[in-house]
Amino acid sequence: MQASPCSRAPAAGGRLKACIFAGRAVNVQTRSDGRKCRGNGSRLHGRSSFGIRAFQNTCSGGSHLRQGPMSCGFLGTSLRRDSLRQPLARSQGSGDVESDDGSITRDMFGSQDTAAPSEVSAITGDLTQGKPAVAASGWKKRYTMVGLCFVAFMLCNMDRVNMSIAILPMAKQYAWDSATIGLVQSSFFWGYLLTQILGGVWADKFGGKPILGFGVVWWSIATACTPFAAQMGLPFLLAARACMGIGEGVAMPAMNNLLSRWVPKQERSRSLALVYSGMYTGSILGLALSPHMIASLGWSSVFFIFGSLGVVWFVLWLKTASSGPNEDPTVSPEERSFIVSNTCDQNPVGDIPWKLLLSKKPVWALIISHFCHNWGTFILLTWMPTYYAQVLGLDLMKSGFFSVLPWATMAVTSNLGGWIADKLVAGGTSITTVRKIMQSIGFLGPAFFLTQLKNVHGVYGAVACMMASQGLDAFSQSGLYSNHQDIGPRYSGVLLGMSNTAGVLAGVLGTAATGYILKNGTWDEVWGVAVALYLVGTVVWLLFSTGEQIFD
Repeated sequence: MQASPCSRAPAAGGRLKACIFAGRAVNVQTRSDGRKCRGNGSRLHGRSSFGIRAFQNTCSGGSHLRQGPMSCGFLGTSLRRDSLRQPLARSQGSGDVESDDGSITRDMFGSQDTAAPSEVSAITGDLTQGKPAVAASGWKKRYTMVGLCFVAFMLCNMDRVNMSIAILPMAKQYAWDSATIGLVQSSFFWGYLLTQILGGVWADKFGGKPILGFGVVWWSIATACTPFAAQMGLPFLLAARACMGIGEGVAMPAMNNLLSRWVPKQERSRSLALVYSGMYTGSILGLALSPHMIASLGWSSVFFIFGSLGVVWFVLWLKTASSGPNEDPTVSPEERSFIVSNTCDQNPVGDIPWKLLLSKKPVWALIISHFCHNWGTFILLTWMPTYYAQVLGLDLMKSGFFSVLPWATMAVTSNLGGWIADKLVAGGTSITTVRKIMQSIGFLGPAFFLTQLKNVHGVYGAVACMMASQGLDAFSQSGLYSNHQDIGPRYSGVLLGMSNTAGVLAGVLGTAATGYILKNGTWDEVWGVAVALYLVGTVVWLLFSTGEQIFD
């Protein structure tokens, strides 16, 4: 229902009295100058348990009144605010509300969910205040948005990890040494680094839908072009991988912006964990399918087929997604009210307060911890199949199979960590404590198990260490990866872009450095650097991070 001058911005000193009699609503407001404004009755199309009609305020002269305490009478019986909510909750039917002039004003009663205060306000003019909105049951549009983001991140890692398998036959075909392999692997991060902050700024200003959509279709095209670039020469291959990184670089900031507007804070850890588990699922599928596709169709097939999947997702995304609940006509009023009352300001961000953001210690804790975390994570992401082949002597098929297992572990433990984190928050544990616990597990767990690799010489022992390391690493999704929305939900895209820029820099340096270390050194040295950074990240995180909101 569109707000009238009376209901939009009442002047100080007025009060609201709404009376319901014999199924007709009459709204009377008294202005500070003593004049009254009477609302016109409206018809409700659809069945209501009490037959109460919605009303819309009108006020001659555009007078603005303040809505104050409300009393209602239904056939002479006084109704309290809470009792008014019940018939609204039980109302059923199509829910189209039509005013006396025949215009549709709002779809109010399309759900049997309990109406939240803001929903009651939309009908009665802010009749309830101070009570939190109640989550509605059943499938919701925000679940669809989380699911689409999950698939996008699954495709993201499928397109990323296929190179870690294809690099083995490509290196043989083009006679690359370890340093060249490291250069090819790291070239993805050149482009990935460029669009982290830009992706966050664009998403916070223009919405997450167009930015994530652009990212997926861009990196999908770049993936499909990779075989052609490789045939043209190494510089063209490096450029194609960098272009792919440009597309994937906007994915995390755009997703973070989307979830900060779609997902209530009570569901934050679980939703983020589920979306990030899409990356692990993509790693599983990419590592599991790539060896078979290469054996049957050649190494170029993984780039053609995986790249085409992104185009299919993009078409579905254009038809289904929205940047926020206020922009989506398919969201029910109940769900929209619940989301808006439990998320950040839905308005686009104007100027980014860079100086303010960079002046806070928790922001620097995010940046430094993200760098320390991603050094080890990206080494495992890009070099694990090579480790299995060089150290454990596994062939291409077995390397792909055993590389899947750590990512499968992460897909499970990330969601387990999200569930535990939300349970702790719901039980009264401070968000700061929860984030510190989860991220400490995400740092110290991998650090311990990577140190055990030098004592393990069998395939199963090494794979078990990798699984434990990556499985505990996934608790980071409920630690630092959830923290951007904690400390600054309106700037969550920019904050993630800032911290992930440091994380990507770690990927560039770590992936390339691993190639040079292995040229003259051992894998123990590779793991030693990662462990040292995990320990530094733990100290910084425990000292300076917070789960409290520090930016409006």
